[in-house]
Amino acid sequence: MDKWVDEFRYYLRFERNLSVNTIDSYGRDIVDYISFLDNYPDTAGEAAVVAYLEHLRTGNKSAATQARRLAAIKAFYRYLLRENHIAADPTELLVAPKMARRLPGVLSVEQVTRLVESPDTTKQTGIRDRAMLEMLYATGVRVSELCHLTVDDWWVDPGRIRCLGKGSKERFVPLGRVAVVWLLRYLDVSRPLLSKDASVKTLFLSRQGKGLTRQGFWKVLKKYAAGLGISQTITPHTLRHSFATHLLENGADLRAVQEMLGHQDISTTQIYTHVSQKRLRPVYDETHPRA
Repeated sequence: MDKWVDEFRYYLRFERNLSVNTIDSYGRDIVDYISFLDNYPDTAGEAAVVAYLEHLRTGNKSAATQARRLAAIKAFYRYLLRENHIAADPTELLVAPKMARRLPGVLSVEQVTRLVESPDTTKQTGIRDRAMLEMLYATGVRVSELCHLTVDDWWVDPGRIRCLGKGSKERFVPLGRVAVVWLLRYLDVSRPLLSKDASVKTLFLSRQGKGLTRQGFWKVLKKYAAGLGISQTITPHTLRHSFATHLLENGADLRAVQEMLGHQDISTTQIYTHVSQKRLRPVYDETHPRA
């Protein structure tokens, strides 16, 4: 099995061209499934997968976790079938559990403003943090995309960035005037002081002069979010959700938002129209004279 898992990861990387994060996630899910099978050696085929899903359910794993792990297992078995390692796919008739569609958490424009203006810009790391927060909200990119940007991935005129999304799909996203101002300040003032090695082209650097990681940015965001006194949880994705919702609330075209977010399916983007409608109701109730 271990050999097949290694082959499967190679297939995902070089034939499916999936991201490292996706491959790692699939790998962890498959390893967990195989560990379960080791404890139940007499269970096989579809019954084994069903037993594993029941194990997840009784272990209080969410429907989203169950669905993700089933997707990984399905992809694994399809690969094994393609390579003639197995005679039939035991997951062919299995359907993922239904998930309640959760609306993403969104900040108000005022809350976003307070958040992005939180860093102490008298410090070099504060200027970096301000530039990162401004760029995240200005573009709606995923935090992994932000951390993988290089100094060659943006243009001052017109303000835009190039990023690689899921499946290494390239897209270009406009960059607002305020974000450009802070990015230029970071490149002029902070980055030269943070840089320890000229060969490192990653745009945003840590204190050690290396590319800032997703975990590093999460710590940065957590620090500033804690100072806002907002009850809701703020994650890097919160700014992505806020970016999309605020655009749609102000009349942006859904297809344009889909393109900027890098969604393959517009149904993924449509969830933000529900968020917009949900947020419009209290505005209507407060402002319409006969509400």
